Amino acid sequence: MSVLHPESLVASSAGSLPVHVVVKDGALDGVGAATAAWARAHEFTGKAGQLLILPGPAGSVGGALFGAGETFDPGSARGLAARLPAGLWRLDGVSAAQAESAALAFALGGYRFDRYRARPEGARPQLVAPKGMDVAAALRIAAACALAREMVDTPAADMGPLQIETIAREIAAGSGASIAVTEGEALLEANYPAIHAVGRAASPARQPRIIEIGWQMDRTDLPLVALVGKGVVFDSGGLNIKAGAGMRNMKKDMGGAAHALALGRLVMQSALPVRLVVLVAAVENAISADAFRPGDVLNSRKGLTIEIGNTDAEGRLVLADALCRAGEHAPDLTLDFATLTGAARIALGPDLPPLYTDDEALAAELLEAGRAVDDPLWRMPLWPGYRAAIDSELADIRNDSAAWAQAGSVTAALFLQKFAPATGVWAHMDIFAWNPRARPGWPEGGAAQAMRACHAMLVRRYSTAR
Repeated sequence: MSVLHPESLVASSAGSLPVHVVVKDGALDGVGAATAAWARAHEFTGKAGQLLILPGPAGSVGGALFGAGETFDPGSARGLAARLPAGLWRLDGVSAAQAESAALAFALGGYRFDRYRARPEGARPQLVAPKGMDVAAALRIAAACALAREMVDTPAADMGPLQIETIAREIAAGSGASIAVTEGEALLEANYPAIHAVGRAASPARQPRIIEIGWQMDRTDLPLVALVGKGVVFDSGGLNIKAGAGMRNMKKDMGGAAHALALGRLVMQSALPVRLVVLVAAVENAISADAFRPGDVLNSRKGLTIEIGNTDAEGRLVLADALCRAGEHAPDLTLDFATLTGAARIALGPDLPPLYTDDEALAAELLEAGRAVDDPLWRMPLWPGYRAAIDSELADIRNDSAAWAQAGSVTAALFLQKFAPATGVWAHMDIFAWNPRARPGWPEGGAAQAMRACHAMLVRRYSTAR
């Protein structure tokens, strides 16, 4: 399976080669006359992303020049992990703060998914971490992102509800957390009717389930954080079947679950002073004689009835039950992650996930954290004028909004708000979890979005809460 290179960052600089960071049209005096001449001969000007390998003795590699453009963006070091030859490298010509951010970016760029390749990639480059950097913490963050991306990249045949449960069990065991799983017909007995309805058409080996991890739950002196993830392992659209193009990448529809589990592991590994609940609804939205239908009215754990207008709007149904369960723990903070709507991509594209919350302080914290760690979010409105679009003549609420509202990501968030915990504050991230444009350091495939921003926010909010 894919791996994050475990030694992408190292502490010792012995034997390392320099990567000289050069601003556009900047002076090359500091690199020596021979190197400057080599750069001019190869038309190296320092434009952003430009990379020039320098020769060493006897045909070896002697270093590299890396173009910063007008100013150095530490995030660009992500591409170096994919472009530099194997070996040990160090960044020269950057500040200490830039070096730390660049080192984490380099670690993020070290992700590869080669599970299905006959010949996995060989040796990879390593980067010397700057002095004073908490390398272990940076690698934990990079590993969390790699876990989420790996889960999304894995085809649905190998990443079904049982595989998500297995990963959750491994995470819980690794941190001494408790775990409980309710699956199949037991979901009805335990009052998770919406999760059961969405997943009941799948084969018996892929029956629906809700997975609940609890960590430090006996520490009632600590605030409680709930993480909730949509785990639709494959979304055919149900009886409202998707077209082929829309179904092609639906293995990624469990991206919310991957993010919730990876962030939960990171919170536990970081030993944050919180109680933690991670809830994942893992289902397959399949088609069979037992599939739920347009026009059906489903019950929910909260007691609200839901009229089904479109079986392809299934993610909000499983989240409804999971959010309601989160509320039973009376959390201080709830974060949910879901690959919920195509409308979010139409509004903001693939790189910028919408953030929904009605709490001004939480919104400010998340947006600031996202900017600080280069993991951006964009706040969207829980616009009350569109609430009428999810009213139903037959039931308490409908799962597909009326066409007049048009704003599909907003109305989906308004639907979730009906089921969000009444205690504390809540935020919803409508992530894409996918990078559609391959470039060095950003391979096409699974993407970790909003997770580093949420972790940074949690660290700032709770690191002094002991």
